[in-house]
Amino acid sequence: MRSTVLFVVFIFVFGLSNISAQQLPYNKPSDTVNTWQLLRYDLKTAFHSVKHSFTRPLHWKQKDFTTLGTLLIGTVVLSAIDDEANTFFARQEADVPNIIKDFGWYVGNPQNYFAATAGIYGFGLFTKNEKIRKTGILIISASFTSGLLQSIGKNAIGRARPTANTGSASFDPFSKASKYHSFPSGHTVLSITMAHSIAKQFDNTWSKIGVYTLGSIAPISRLLDGAHWLTDIAFSTALSIIVVDGIDKFLFKSNAYNYPKKEKSISWNFKFTSNQVGVVGTF
Repeated sequence: MRSTVLFVVFIFVFGLSNISAQQLPYNKPSDTVNTWQLLRYDLKTAFHSVKHSFTRPLHWKQKDFTTLGTLLIGTVVLSAIDDEANTFFARQEADVPNIIKDFGWYVGNPQNYFAATAGIYGFGLFTKNEKIRKTGILIISASFTSGLLQSIGKNAIGRARPTANTGSASFDPFSKASKYHSFPSGHTVLSITMAHSIAKQFDNTWSKIGVYTLGSIAPISRLLDGAHWLTDIAFSTALSIIVVDGIDKFLFKSNAYNYPKKEKSISWNFKFTSNQVGVVGTF
């Protein structure tokens, strides 16, 4: 059962990993256009970014299936330590300052998240700052895509939360009860989506590390609160990175915005070996 539902979710996710070049069906506006015209252009770009993402399963190649199989096996293997990991994080919960846990909840809360996203994009729009506009559209497009995927997965898979006290292998697909909405983690998807989108805009490695550190607080706080299993967080992190990278690549290839010509400073890879499972960033 677990392998089947994970496979279905991965089918959707890995269609986003290799977005090819495609020109947008409209022209990029000049620097002299008004705010309304910029808004229309950005909304069209966001729509085409999401549309392009969801059509990628039609263009899979062999390496996509290879990656799919590797991560499917890796996720299932990692799930073997879910119960032990939950016990470990539960023991640490009392030693973590409330301000950190509150910050993690605040960042991952949908209302606060979308208010912050609107603020980022709105600032870029009204100041006509293309880099900030692009960052806002990247966050919006990726959030919609990953958010929809996690909502479908959360309801279809119906995995019990640790607080349900039924074990990590307990499932009730399509349950309306929130205690069976553990996989994937919505807080993690939103937090990592924003962090990864923003970190891409910095050249300085330490700035990136700082952004990722802040972005990791929400996922860790969910583990401490016993709201999610370790594999919920790991999968949601991978989902967010894949979606952001895919849409960012689409925006670059379609020349939707001006991208600086630079070498990639961090390369994200998925590791699965006899003693290592996870997402690794190579500087």
